Amino acid sequence: MKLYIKNMVCSRCLKVIKQELEELEIKVTSIELGELVIDDSNSNHDDIIFQIEKVLHSNNFEIIHSSEEILVEKIKHFLFNKLEELPLDIKVNLSQVLSAELNHEYKSLSKLFSHSEKITIEKYFIRLKIEKVKELIQLKQHTFSEIGYLLDYNNVNHLSRQFKEIVGMSMTEYKNYDDSKRNHYDEII
Repeated sequence: MKLYIKNMVCSRCLKVIKQELEELEIKVTSIELGELVIDDSNSNHDDIIFQIEKVLHSNNFEIIHSSEEILVEKIKHFLFNKLEELPLDIKVNLSQVLSAELNHEYKSLSKLFSHSEKITIEKYFIRLKIEKVKELIQLKQHTFSEIGYLLDYNNVNHLSRQFKEIVGMSMTEYKNYDDSKRNHYDEII
């Protein structure tokens, strides 16, 4: 049985869910961001679903039932994955890449995402990139220019403007701020 899971955005999510399900003797066939496949051939289907939902809810996840919600989660996972492999290198427009990857017209993806999440795909991706910038600043391994390059900004001034607009302080202020906090990817909206 394949289930789609909302808010699953990191490898730790996968590890926790898999471990907790296996403790309940639920056989996990495979688990990826947003997808869980279990072997329910020897069990009562309703009992398994109940146990899975209980584990998911206790970890702030939920099963997705509609195809529209599944598509929105696939958009999010696609964007998360883009930021995992730096330097970010998108030779063509994000809209073209996303459309090809998910085999849907970008206009319909954009409309669905905006309706569901109350933010455009582009603005959402910018917010994800800014969270990545925060992470890179906190690691103290790169200059601001290098961070801009890693995240495919044409110049550091563009990155600086976006950072200040979203975070409310400059990258330097953020770097020097004692209580600099990041948002979890599943909390970005």
